[in-house]
Amino acid sequence: MSAGIQISAESNVKTEKTVTIGLIQMSVSENIDANLKLIVTKIEQAAEKGAQILCLQELCSMRYFPQEEQAYVKKYAETIPGKSTAIFSELAKKHKIVIIVPLFEQASNDKFYNSTVVINADGKLFETYRKIHVPQDPMFYEQNYFELGDLGYKVYDTAYAKIAVLICYDQWFPEAARICTLKGADILFYPTAIGYIKDHTSADGDWYDAWQTVQRCHAIVNGVHVAAVNRVGEESELDFWGGSFVCDSFGCVLAKADNKKEETLIVKIDLTFNKRIREGWGFLKNRRPDTYMSLTEKQFI
Repeated sequence: MSAGIQISAESNVKTEKTVTIGLIQMSVSENIDANLKLIVTKIEQAAEKGAQILCLQELCSMRYFPQEEQAYVKKYAETIPGKSTAIFSELAKKHKIVIIVPLFEQASNDKFYNSTVVINADGKLFETYRKIHVPQDPMFYEQNYFELGDLGYKVYDTAYAKIAVLICYDQWFPEAARICTLKGADILFYPTAIGYIKDHTSADGDWYDAWQTVQRCHAIVNGVHVAAVNRVGEESELDFWGGSFVCDSFGCVLAKADNKKEETLIVKIDLTFNKRIREGWGFLKNRRPDTYMSLTEKQFI
């Protein structure tokens, strides 16, 4: 595991802006209370190792139910604030850490969302992010359960860094990463639940390789660090591939978790590297927004 990066041989250490992030990759049982208890243990262990910002995986306390086309799952939904946020808010305050908590939200309008709550180091909740890109594919029937996110993209000015959180399927869309970068994010976190369908061989190639590659591309073209945390283990017809990772703004993988086992990555990163990469490539300063209007038009190839 890499402990971080140096922006240049002659750089003065005083110019560095380091932050230690943690990704908790785990398998999930059908017992939500047991899952929450295990998550709490893993958070406390990560905090003891110096993690300042911790990210949990998508729908962190429950099994990935959208692989079923129709299932009664409303009993698993919770309000914000609610049971999970109360637990993690206390932990955040106790250890002075930032915790990213993905959950199944029941909103005040009685609609349901795939959401994430960011809790600052003082235990206070930031505004909720609701997953904007919601898939509808075999074994990923999310539109049967979740409304499309309606709160826009969020950047959180936490105690340790400016971060954005985008959930799973959001990670395939370059527009989401670019918008969050332009809003000031230094790190993009992607809590995820993705894996292979059992007994299915893709004719396209290795899905995991494509998954990691597209996120590394977001890092490069935006000059941001990327941290993706995925679940691991088998759940019904899905074999989650784990492989959580952190990459720097040049797309270099600093640390990667196992593809089969539970693991917590603790990675120290230097955010001043972002500025060097942005200045070197010039992708942001040489943008031509005046030519991008067609992106907002509904058109299909």
